[in-house]
Amino acid sequence: MDINRPKLSFNCIGDASRVQLHRKQQLIAEITEMIHVASLIHDDILDDAKTRRGVGSLNFVVGNKLAVLAGDFLLFRALGALASLKNTEVVSLLVTAFDNLVTGETMQMAATVEQRCSMEYYMQKTYYKTASLVSNSCKAMALLSDQTPEVATLAFEYGKNLGLAYQFIDDILDFTGTSASLGKGSLSDIRQGIVTAPILFAMEEFPQLKAVIEQGFDNFANIDTALEYLWKSHGIQRTKELATKHANLAAAAIDSLPESSSLDVWKSRQALINLTQILTTRNK
Repeated sequence: MDINRPKLSFNCIGDASRVQLHRKQQLIAEITEMIHVASLIHDDILDDAKTRRGVGSLNFVVGNKLAVLAGDFLLFRALGALASLKNTEVVSLLVTAFDNLVTGETMQMAATVEQRCSMEYYMQKTYYKTASLVSNSCKAMALLSDQTPEVATLAFEYGKNLGLAYQFIDDILDFTGTSASLGKGSLSDIRQGIVTAPILFAMEEFPQLKAVIEQGFDNFANIDTALEYLWKSHGIQRTKELATKHANLAAAAIDSLPESSSLDVWKSRQALINLTQILTTRNK
């Protein structure tokens, strides 16, 4: 026996466990970002987008074939990293998020006129396309740290409402932002025939807007008509209120977590709450 060999204390074991946990949680964040970026690449291909955040989109720069391969590569790397966690529940959560992404995109592409004019359909599609990945990733983080089912549910609710609020603000910026701040052409959604919350709220005030949506937006005159109704309505204001509502629900989920005397825990929770406030005041 080597008497000079240092003994491993319980604190060392605890520190090692925390480091390992943090690494696994960081890996979840990396996997989430890989899935997210892959979905953006594929979205740009489907939309024939020329720019992404102010620079040339990958499909525009290298062509659709290489862009598809790049997106697929990121997904395969994400799945490989996910398998390395060896946690079937976490794997199931992230696979569900990916499945929802595809479902949401399919809902958007295959929607009938009635579905495009339905707030319920829009909310479900928005959850699938944007909020599912955030909510399931947040829940995965909680499960990796052996939190209770109640805490895992609160983590899920935080991510879901944060993701929804983010998309509602994005929908507003598509009408009120500029190409420079958005990194894409303004009115890009409506030009593609995608009906979002501001237009849906405007349609509640001006039902005749539905006839314009039915005609489609291939005709620029219909876009101008839809915008006229939008600016006369409270569509932008009501969408902002909807985003604030869900941001507040996200913050409430954090406030509902079990009390802790740890300063680090308090700082982390405060950062998550601050994120909900930053999200609803962003202009890009």
